[in-house]
Amino acid sequence: MILINLLPHREAARKKRQDVFNVSLGASALTGGLLAGVVFLWLQGQIASQDGLNTILTQEIQRLDNQIKDIAALEAEIAALRARQQAVENLQADRNMPVQLLTELTRQFPEGVYITSMRQDNQLITLQGTAQSNERVSELLRNLAYQSPWFTKPELIEIVAGNVAFGKDQRRVANFTMRVRMLRASEVQKAPAAAASAPVAPQSVKP
Repeated sequence: MILINLLPHREAARKKRQDVFNVSLGASALTGGLLAGVVFLWLQGQIASQDGLNTILTQEIQRLDNQIKDIAALEAEIAALRARQQAVENLQADRNMPVQLLTELTRQFPEGVYITSMRQDNQLITLQGTAQSNERVSELLRNLAYQSPWFTKPELIEIVAGNVAFGKDQRRVANFTMRVRMLRASEVQKAPAAAASAPVAPQSVKP
């Protein structure tokens, strides 16, 4: 007996393949959607974590900024206190400056030099006087520059030849004006320390 299949098997096979393809496509879409959802949730978690870290960092930065402002305010107060302390020390030192000035000038003035006028402007001393010769004026400048720790930067402003009556005779003299800066006691104390801390130049050794 011969069996003849009268059903459209080609169409049935095509339909079956289409169904399999649709199922595969749906499964792929579902899998892709699940993966996309997982990735999205992971990214959202990372963003939320980073936002939390950013918030913590912002708070810490703000706290450090406040601390920096406090430190700057303290440093300003310390600087102001030091300035006031230095001003008080300078006032105390300036009280003794006239006595120290006269004492040092008496020590450093060579014989034959006489002061006719002296003016003090803070630490700047202007001297006017008469000397027996120009060499005496030069000696006074050297003494003020190198022999006393209380004076610095002596400067000869003017020297003019003149005559002075000495009995019946007229003697030639040198009328001078000079300027010198007098140091405070605190500056005098700092000078040896600065000299001791200065580097010493190496000396060459001769063969």
